[in-house]
Amino acid sequence: MPTPDARERILGTATRLFDRHGVHAVGLQRIIDECGCGKNLLYTCFASKDELVVAYLRCCGAAWDVLLAGAKAAAAAPERQLVELVREVGVRATRPGSRGCPLRATLAEFPEPRHPAHRVAVDQLVRARTRLRELAGETSAADPGRLADRVMVIIDGLYASGPVFGGDAAEAAVTFAEDVVCAETSAAAESR
Repeated sequence: MPTPDARERILGTATRLFDRHGVHAVGLQRIIDECGCGKNLLYTCFASKDELVVAYLRCCGAAWDVLLAGAKAAAAAPERQLVELVREVGVRATRPGSRGCPLRATLAEFPEPRHPAHRVAVDQLVRARTRLRELAGETSAADPGRLADRVMVIIDGLYASGPVFGGDAAEAAVTFAEDVVCAETSAAAESR
């Protein structure tokens, strides 16, 4: 029988490896070797690599919730929380070894829409966008959906350029987010 933490140990090892090298580049044997778990234990916890990848992607989606909670804790006003979210993404996107957003990276590795990894990555990104739109809906923006989508584009750009340009990209993204939030919420205030 597997220990209660076996699944989490395997998933933690897979997450570290997938984040660093990509899903296709990491075989199950490498996960087994680095985790020290044995093939039978891995297959008891995860019936297939696809099942392990899906669990990994769900963890990545949960990481978005952690980022959002951190942004909400860092600022009282929802306008500032959007900027803090970009700042928090900047910290992640510029870490040494970062390959950008793990959801987007995995989506690129699995372009077939019917593949479970593709579907879960899309579901998690849609969920993240929905949560971002909810936060933008708490601002004074005349069009909260547009504000959220613009912040999402900033985050996408940060994940793409952060691993290459580091702190410069993060700083530019935060400044850009401040400008966008100010423009979107000022326009709403002026129309009242």
